[in-house]
Amino acid sequence: MTAPGALNSVAGSLYVVATPIGNLDDISARALKILREVALIAAEDTRHSLRLLQHFGIATPLAACHEHNERDEGSRFITRLLAGDSVALISDAGTPLISDPGYHLVRQARAAGINVVPVPGACALIAALSAAGLPSDRFIFEGFLPAKAVGRRARLESIKEEPRTLIFYEAPHRILECLQDMELVFGAERPALLARELTKTFETLKGLPLAELRAFVENDSNQQRGECVVLVAGWSAPESEEAVSSEAMRILNLLLEEMPLKRAAALAAQITGERKNVLYQVALDKQKGE
Repeated sequence: MTAPGALNSVAGSLYVVATPIGNLDDISARALKILREVALIAAEDTRHSLRLLQHFGIATPLAACHEHNERDEGSRFITRLLAGDSVALISDAGTPLISDPGYHLVRQARAAGINVVPVPGACALIAALSAAGLPSDRFIFEGFLPAKAVGRRARLESIKEEPRTLIFYEAPHRILECLQDMELVFGAERPALLARELTKTFETLKGLPLAELRAFVENDSNQQRGECVVLVAGWSAPESEEAVSSEAMRILNLLLEEMPLKRAAALAAQITGERKNVLYQVALDKQKGE
């Protein structure tokens, strides 16, 4: 048995290998070397990945590791790894685990003391961010939004005052509905960018305010095809000093029910980071209006 967190020196290594998202020239020399040398490749879709391997003349056996069998079949790969065989994990495109299967296998491998090695490469969200012209020092990745409108709008509402750049993946048949809801929740003027079919023949990177981006996609059915990444600029507080976020107002209102105005404003400022004098004035105006 291997102690938790300790590496099993007898086991093989699990390589998490990034593959191209479109342009096959983007695969790294290291990735090709690993894929040739491992005993087995765990692939999201073996038929899809077989074409990739055939293109590069790689004959390593493939086994399925997708969202429907990952929990149950993970032990099969762990058994091979513990026996000393090395395994490469790949997805259909890009970096495994990023809105793709692989998390459960990696977690099982680490729990078993197996060495997990990242082999970095293409990733659609990073490729899009690098060329978007939006702030890239701080960002959040939301993956795929809920498919139904109610859930999608609720998720967007929960992050509409997020100051970091927002990044989403979206299916082509939902991209227009997604942009419509973003315009509704974030506002027509919020800067955004659609990165579609990255590294492929019909690659598109179109940056516009949300209302204009929605209209662009609405008026061109070709923009409703292929793999989509949507980036939206983070929320910026209005220039007015009086502006207070909805979360700060919620906290302030709760505190006002339990303590004097001055104390409530001071405590709300500590919790939210808002200016104490602004919160005090907002609370004072609120009491005057009641």
